[in-house]
Amino acid sequence: MIEMLGELLRAIFGMISKGRFDQAQQSISEAYLTLLRQDSAFFQGLPAEKLTTALIEDHNFTHAHLEILAELMFAEAELNDALDRKPESLIFYNKSLLLFEFVDKAYKTYSAERLERMQKIRLKINRPLI
Repeated sequence: MIEMLGELLRAIFGMISKGRFDQAQQSISEAYLTLLRQDSAFFQGLPAEKLTTALIEDHNFTHAHLEILAELMFAEAELNDALDRKPESLIFYNKSLLLFEFVDKAYKTYSAERLERMQKIRLKINRPLI
């Protein structure tokens, strides 16, 4: 499933870079439903401070599910960023970072890719809104 997610994310980021925003949004929406069995609105409605506990305790999400969600939220943040919707992108960047940090602590294994992603998100969060 992780390999499939990687391929899907590469395709989504390619769509975003080519300005095919509607197609990217459609792919992201389908990924939420296919991989997590919920639409994006469900996850947007969860407050950040309760995100991990609500998903693990109330919805039986695994750490792998949380990592998939972190990646999808990052993709949604990148799409919103490309569309110049900075406030919306910050919401997704913050939730994505929170999930990546949780997963990073839970797995206790080194992942250069995860650490790079977290660093990229931190830079995006801390840049000035223009």
